[in-house]
Amino acid sequence: MKAYTDKQGQYLAFIHYYTKIHGCAPSEAEKQQYFRVYPQAVLQMVLALEARGLIARTPGPARSIQLLTHEASCQTWTSSMTDLVFARHSC
Repeated sequence: MKAYTDKQGQYLAFIHYYTKIHGCAPSEAEKQQYFRVYPQAVLQMVLALEARGLIARTPGPARSIQLLTHEASCQTWTSSMTDLVFARHSC
């Protein structure tokens, strides 16, 4: 049995690849823009991932999400990397 849902796997993969490309975790706004959801949906997903022990956050600093799951366990991410490479970021 998987430790996360398909949608949670998509968020984990996004966080993983964004961090790998940009050197920092994506902001809440960047997750919102990428997944085309409301801010509350991003917050609920982050809280769910944290509750399942898949990510950790440090209270206070921005972009403090760290993946706690092994890279190979992330769902295969099939979207274009172009969105991440050219995304605006401020790490």
